Amino acid sequence: MTDPRDAALFECAPGLRLAAHERVSQIQHDNICHRLDRLEELMERLERRLWLTVYGVVAMILAQALQSVLTAGTG
Repeated sequence: MTDPRDAALFECAPGLRLAAHERVSQIQHDNICHRLDRLEELMERLERRLWLTVYGVVAMILAQALQSVLTAGTG
């Protein structure tokens, strides 16, 4: 017939499968959290670059306006 040890292993198989699934789920969750943290860091860097660009454009516009005022005042 069948060996009783095989029956014991078979009874534990669903529990082992559940434990393995929980480990895989935890690994996937940790990976997603890590990716989200990295994405947030990249978005912050992009935001800083965007503001730097905006300030640069505003500075150029103000410099051109000041230059035209100075040119008009001396001319």
